[in-house]
Amino acid sequence: MIRHTVAFRLKHPLGSAAEGDFLRAACALAQISGVQNFECLRQTSPKNSFTFGLSMEFADEAAYTFYSSHPDHTAFVQTRWIPEVAEFMELDYVAHVP
Repeated sequence: MIRHTVAFRLKHPLGSAAEGDFLRAACALAQISGVQNFECLRQTSPKNSFTFGLSMEFADEAAYTFYSSHPDHTAFVQTRWIPEVAEFMELDYVAHVP
């Protein structure tokens, strides 16, 4: 299982219609085959400047690769993410077995 997460801050004002539109478009990514346990999250800690997060899981590397190269995902990145996200940090996890 791979857990894909990204924390981000938008260029849009908090609570704006543009912010809501972006988040709805991001949530549509949950419809891509192989995406499991999708969550759109709002940051509550003052410890960093990120305001939102996305988290999702994939059964394996093949499912993650399918998502990453899916036309809906690549279009979202080019038309929404790049122009509308001010900063982000992406983390991908697999279970650590000591």
